[in-house]
Amino acid sequence: MTALFDSAPGFDQPIAVLKHCHDRIRKQLSTLDKLLQHLPQHGADADACQAAAAVLKYFDTAAHNHHADEEEDLLPMLESTAVAEDAALLKQLMPRLLDEHREMETAWTVLRPQLQAIADGSGSELSADAVRSFAAMYAGHMETEEGHIAPMAKRLFSERQMAALGQAMQARRGINSSQG
Repeated sequence: MTALFDSAPGFDQPIAVLKHCHDRIRKQLSTLDKLLQHLPQHGADADACQAAAAVLKYFDTAAHNHHADEEEDLLPMLESTAVAEDAALLKQLMPRLLDEHREMETAWTVLRPQLQAIADGSGSELSADAVRSFAAMYAGHMETEEGHIAPMAKRLFSERQMAALGQAMQARRGINSSQG
């Protein structure tokens, strides 16, 4: 029997949780693209308001947690573990990834008020350039993380490190480890 919903991986698989977050980001970016198509014909109708509110909620909370997972736990843990070619690659990628987080946060400050106006029905303007730029930033960023950072962590981290990463991610979200 197939599940009706995609179940999220548990925090005992922190790299899978990070990948699941990327999948959710892709879904929100797709919603932004659909909003661009929807607004010219329908304005800020109930569907647009609901979609904008969902995107706002995701990028105001979950995306911040995701960036913190990487900046405060994943990347520092990798930096203390990686040696030789892995350390060299990480030294090259880390500054870029951290800069991209700042750039995405800045881009979000442009989109956020537009989405807030759509969500509360007071506006129906959404900048196609801002959406495309934001989506492109995330796409490239996630590609780097999935192509280099996640495989490196899977290869280098011990069970203890994976558990520590998962526990930190869980705590960041206010989830008690006994809740599973």
